[in-house]
Amino acid sequence: MKAVVITEYGPPEVLQIKNIEKPTPKADEVLIKVHATTAHAGDSRIRRSSPFIVVRLLFGFLKPKKNLIPGIELSGIIEEVGSKVTHFKKGDEVFGLTGLRLGAYAEYCCIREKVKDGTQERKGIIKKIPNNLTLDESSVVASGALTALKNLQKGKVQKGTSILINGGSGSLGTYAIQLAKYYGAEVTAVCSGKNEALVRSIGADHVIDYTQEDFTQTGKKYDVVYDAVMKSTRFKCKKILKPKGIYLNNYWLSSIKQSDMETIHALIEKNELKPIIDRTYTIDNVVEAHKYLDTERKKGNVIIQIHK
Repeated sequence: MKAVVITEYGPPEVLQIKNIEKPTPKADEVLIKVHATTAHAGDSRIRRSSPFIVVRLLFGFLKPKKNLIPGIELSGIIEEVGSKVTHFKKGDEVFGLTGLRLGAYAEYCCIREKVKDGTQERKGIIKKIPNNLTLDESSVVASGALTALKNLQKGKVQKGTSILINGGSGSLGTYAIQLAKYYGAEVTAVCSGKNEALVRSIGADHVIDYTQEDFTQTGKKYDVVYDAVMKSTRFKCKKILKPKGIYLNNYWLSSIKQSDMETIHALIEKNELKPIIDRTYTIDNVVEAHKYLDTERKKGNVIIQIHK
């Protein structure tokens, strides 16, 4: 099968397309014919080896493990099921996380049908796609939506909460804005002026253009500050937090549970949550997709189509 392999740590050019052996599902796994995956910040960090020690301990210290295939999230069609699989069948359209196994930048990928709560980040999680999304749209949901959800759960965001979201136009930010509005929060989004219309269209009540104003110097205080792009610090944001305010930045979140996936799925089908898509590339243009990803200027999500 065709797959994108990280041949060494470095810039986008280290991503190479190779022909490798097609995987075979174990008894509790499904074999997914991958329709699409994403140019995800996590894939970029692994490719660049950042943070250095964490990436190298997990994926190869001196160089990447043999045939290290990136890809944290995906959508696709189940082609084969293991003998112990009961909840999925051949032909089901699914989306989800691959977990630390990665592997979505390939024509086929195996994921376990079900795992114990709290292990989804490592072992993956899948579900049938929402009935109001395409396979392309579903490919960009799992990682961003689940991460944003876990942050808002940690911040106890609810009706009346005032929240500032730094990086409001990115993948995490666009999901966080929509989720915060669903929970009844007052949302201030930080992004460039050119993305103001986008973040307002998905629910932002207020917008701060970071090219014109430092959001930590506005004088307004918030119940929650969510640094979705991890460009600030708790210390810098302390001055805009209320006395019992909470600072969030994607670290130290509680583990993903199956119920979290059910929540995201239900909100999408109720049209309370939708993926924002910036660009679409094919697998043959994966280097270009990562070059764009590394500009840190994408709006929402970037799709990499594996099978058209």
